Amino acid sequence: MITDLVTLLLVFVVAMLFWQQRRQSEHAHRYIQHYCQHMGLQVLSIARGKHRLTHTNQGWRWVTHYWFEFSSTGQDSYTGHAQLRGFRLKSIDTPVHTMPVQ
Repeated sequence: MITDLVTLLLVFVVAMLFWQQRRQSEHAHRYIQHYCQHMGLQVLSIARGKHRLTHTNQGWRWVTHYWFEFSSTGQDSYTGHAQLRGFRLKSIDTPVHTMPVQ
């Protein structure tokens, strides 16, 4: 009986962690898409990198790194980096690249 309860609780915790990670990935995609649209860049791909659970002033938060490829002219490719703490964007870094022609 208690084993079933512990197993059910463990399954619930794993499902919640998966759901939270998916929500964070959706937020990251929106942040990256918005940033690239604002800068006149084309997003080519987005991938989740490492993530870890850290304690901040606001409590425990997932800190996750995302790598994305973008193009400024349609013929080149650069790799950028975004970091989320919880559901908030902490930073977006892009290398020096050619500016798109307006």
